[in-house]
Amino acid sequence: MKRKVDYTWRLAELMAARGLHNTTDLIPLLAERDINLSRPQVYRLVNQRPERVSLMLIAALCDIFECESTDLFTTTATDVRVRKTGTASPPNVVSLDRSVRPRRANILDE
Repeated sequence: MKRKVDYTWRLAELMAARGLHNTTDLIPLLAERDINLSRPQVYRLVNQRPERVSLMLIAALCDIFECESTDLFTTTATDVRVRKTGTASPPNVVSLDRSVRPRRANILDE
């Protein structure tokens, strides 16, 4: 069975809970930890879901907000529903191939 993996990025929520309401407030805190990002990069980091983030940046954010990585992002994994097609037979239907069909009777004259 296939599974769909997804995540929720919660950096904006953590910033609001700590009283950081401007994305530029995060720049000096990251610079203290030797991570230098421009204003547009920090804006995208806070307001969009990042696809690729370095582990050093995640470690720095966890240090800034004194949290675990599970507080910074939450993950979910669900089963993908298989699309039903008209060609697949349901489990309670017997296929009528040659091996299951009865043999034709031969009637002989005596």
